[in-house]
Amino acid sequence: MSERVRTAIRVEGIVQGVGFRPFVYALASRLGLGGLVGNDADGVFAEVEGPPAAVKEFLAALTAEAPPLARIDRVTTAAMTPDGGESFVIAASVPGGQRRALVSADSATCADCLAELADPADRRSGYPFINCTNCGPRFTIVRDVPYDRPFTTMAGFAMCEPCAAEYHDPADRRFHAQPTCCPACGPRLALTGHDGQELPGDPLAGAAALLRQGKVLAVKGLGGYHLAVDAASQDAAAALRARKHREDKPFAVMAADLAAARQLCEVHEAAAGLLTSQRRPVVLLPRRSGAPVADAVAPGNRQLGVMLPYTPLHHLLLAAVARPIVLTSGNVSDEPIAYRDEDALARLADIADAFLTHDRPIHIRTDDSVVREFRGREMLLRRSRGYVPEPVRVRPAFPRPVLACGAELKNTFCLAKDDHAVVSHHIGDLENAETLASFTEGIEHFRRLFGIEPEVVAYDLHPDYLSTKYALELAGVDLTGVQHHHAHIAACLADNGEDGPVIGVAFDGTGYGTDGTLWGGEFLLAGLAGFERAGHLVPVPMPGGAAAIRQPWRMAAAYLAAAFPGGQPDGLAVARRNERHWPAVLSLASAGVSAPLSSSAGRLFDAAAALLGVRDAINYEGQAAIELEQLAAPAQTGGYRARIDPRDPFLARGSDLIAAAAGDLAAGVPPPVIAARFHHGVAALIEDGCLLLADRHGLGTVALSGGVFQNLLLLTEVTARLEARGFRVLVHSRVPCNDGGISLGQAVVAAARDRSA
Repeated sequence: MSERVRTAIRVEGIVQGVGFRPFVYALASRLGLGGLVGNDADGVFAEVEGPPAAVKEFLAALTAEAPPLARIDRVTTAAMTPDGGESFVIAASVPGGQRRALVSADSATCADCLAELADPADRRSGYPFINCTNCGPRFTIVRDVPYDRPFTTMAGFAMCEPCAAEYHDPADRRFHAQPTCCPACGPRLALTGHDGQELPGDPLAGAAALLRQGKVLAVKGLGGYHLAVDAASQDAAAALRARKHREDKPFAVMAADLAAARQLCEVHEAAAGLLTSQRRPVVLLPRRSGAPVADAVAPGNRQLGVMLPYTPLHHLLLAAVARPIVLTSGNVSDEPIAYRDEDALARLADIADAFLTHDRPIHIRTDDSVVREFRGREMLLRRSRGYVPEPVRVRPAFPRPVLACGAELKNTFCLAKDDHAVVSHHIGDLENAETLASFTEGIEHFRRLFGIEPEVVAYDLHPDYLSTKYALELAGVDLTGVQHHHAHIAACLADNGEDGPVIGVAFDGTGYGTDGTLWGGEFLLAGLAGFERAGHLVPVPMPGGAAAIRQPWRMAAAYLAAAFPGGQPDGLAVARRNERHWPAVLSLASAGVSAPLSSSAGRLFDAAAALLGVRDAINYEGQAAIELEQLAAPAQTGGYRARIDPRDPFLARGSDLIAAAAGDLAAGVPPPVIAARFHHGVAALIEDGCLLLADRHGLGTVALSGGVFQNLLLLTEVTARLEARGFRVLVHSRVPCNDGGISLGQAVVAAARDRSA
């Protein structure tokens, strides 16, 4: 008898509910190996027996040919004594034990399912809920563990005989695909009026007709309801804006395929990969001149957020409409996305003319993810559907399980254990009861789903954040407060697999400082365990406090007062536009009454935007800075210079940039040129600050984080300048640079402190 070996194999990661066992079964059968494969609390276990060369080939193919939705973290092997077995079987799942297996993210419809969808002879032809082990809903339908059909929102749909046969056949693509269904047994599509009454006729054809007529349609997706209109219709897009109370913020657009997306935007190779990935995020792309998209879709914006269909329903709807559609969150501005049917009907009835819905419940709301391409890499701006709940692997491991509660805006939370940090879906701004409920319910859901009972809880230092108040009310855990900007830099370090120390540049809107003041233009010397504030923008007053965020002209007044202490120049348009309140605001700033000092880089951008007439008041967070970036002349290269007072910590004079911009404006320089010079001036300020700290401390790596670095013009210029100076530059990729990444930073800081305690 020829030589035989038997090997025990353990596969950890996202390997359940993704077709991993039938893949192993087919692979072993192909290679003539005996043994078994099964699921347990840790992931997948297997034993294979046969000739050494075949076992070696099996182990190589195990990772190289893994199913599309699998994410393998670790494969371990151990030698066993051969028993001569030649058959290969799928063993029964092993119950119990501490759960470490991971849940897959929702995934776009695969090519095989699309082929069946389009095949008139297939029993699932035209069926809007077609899926298999390689695609379809996962995270949004899971109610509990283990990931079996009774613990998903498919529990109410008893499989018909053909579906059950596929489900139990190891050689079938739908073996143990928990959402398996068909027209005979699965979810059913319906078109209703805004009163909830079902409309006659084919739901899909009726929905497409309404969109072509310029109506607003609510569409139930994977993670919640969207609002849809014809993207080419100015009247429809304007009506949606008015009803949704969303005055200016751009809408996302869904195009039928890559060719259709290229008619709207410039789509290079890396961006095409993002658009067509299984995750199907919204991708921010340069808008083509003359693109067939109404001005009201993304007013005044040189970019469009574009995505491709990711459910069979989307594919069918786009084919029926035969043109791109707006697909934006189903909510009124500042509210969470609606995902429960009754709630959606109540909240969206005044917005939508009709509802294209179905009877498969959504367990957890999940917004679309938003990304852009930066230097060929994916750069996440909102990490949600398609990415969550895949963990971010970190090294070294967490000594104890951690819950990190995140920030107030763009909130996510993070549960971490071993070497896995599970960052939540986008929760939103914790400013109303429904969002807070989504936050607290989400934490409990994740704790059950991943078997993580936190012993350490990390939170932001701001005493008024609802996430902080939640943390401080928890009992039986060790609490650790993490400064906001340290968390930003720590998140960037974890994103890049680094420990530090680094020069951390954390530029954002607002964060609570260790001195009780508002920070936001920070240069830190930072590692995971701690940081030192090594420099920052010179603080200026925020006249009216939060009112200065909503009305950027107030920041222009404060910065002009700082730039021209002897009296600001005459004839500034921003002062004329706001002359009624200008003197009172200057008085607030000079007296320090209702005018907290802030070093915020976001407020510096606001001041420049108001000065240049971009915007005196905003309708959504960061609007003035976003539009200032849009204004900047792309070909302009020169910039302003800001002085740095080299004390320790150093002070960078952002007011110098405002003074230079005001001088150019008075001299008649076009605003697009001034906007570009301002951006380059901020980049030069960052360069000078990093050079000063490198000279003082010998550090050669810079980590860039904070919402200001969503600005692609600034990020590109800063990165280029620093690299030209010999720095290694770390930027975000796996989690957002904005406050959506804060929870990861808090978690790794808490772990570093735990290790050093």
